[in-house]
Amino acid sequence: MLINSIKRKYLLIVFAMGLTLTAHSEGNLPYVDNKLIHFGFSLGTNFMSFGVRPSSDSVNARVSTLSPGFSVGMITDLRLNRYLNLRFSPTLHFGERQINYYPKIKNDSVTISSIPITLPIYLKYSAERKGNYRPYLIWGGGISIDLATNKESPVLLKPMDIYTEFGVGCDLYFSFFKLAPELKYSIGFNNVFIPLDKRESGQLSTSQQRFSLALSKLTSRMLTLTFNFE
Repeated sequence: MLINSIKRKYLLIVFAMGLTLTAHSEGNLPYVDNKLIHFGFSLGTNFMSFGVRPSSDSVNARVSTLSPGFSVGMITDLRLNRYLNLRFSPTLHFGERQINYYPKIKNDSVTISSIPITLPIYLKYSAERKGNYRPYLIWGGGISIDLATNKESPVLLKPMDIYTEFGVGCDLYFSFFKLAPELKYSIGFNNVFIPLDKRESGQLSTSQQRFSLALSKLTSRMLTLTFNFE
């Protein structure tokens, strides 16, 4: 009886050691991806731009320089299966875009500040986990609402847009949390430019009106690099 008791204890110890070794072989947080729902937040930088269509061939306009902005957001993630997750990530972006006009004229550029809040839904496809690394692809879209619309700007934008977004990332597993560098590119569907005949009269001087007269269409573009903490 004593021998049988010792055997059972020995087998339990071996079994426990086996579970421990298995957990360590899978890396940090081996079961974190099995949660049905989890939350997190993101911090990062963005580079806003435009797809520009001039109103004529006499003047060309484009965004030739990109200025870094700041992005902060929240993450709600729903596990669909081993490889797919559905996530909602409302994010607030701070940034600006500068439209340059060619051939150059006096005061040949316009800077437009933007504070869009984006409300996207993503589908995240993850590869097999290798140790503490798991790369993934992400795609989705949503609506964008600009909180910094300035009616006195030489180029006025509509506050709301619809966009699609796609990107890549990699989950990095640490002892107490998961960090994911993520690079995404978004493309707006709507023409967000408001022409002069749709604006209230008297808002712009004659010298400022030429910046709008040179444009016929603006579509939003944005490159975002974020660090997700989950």
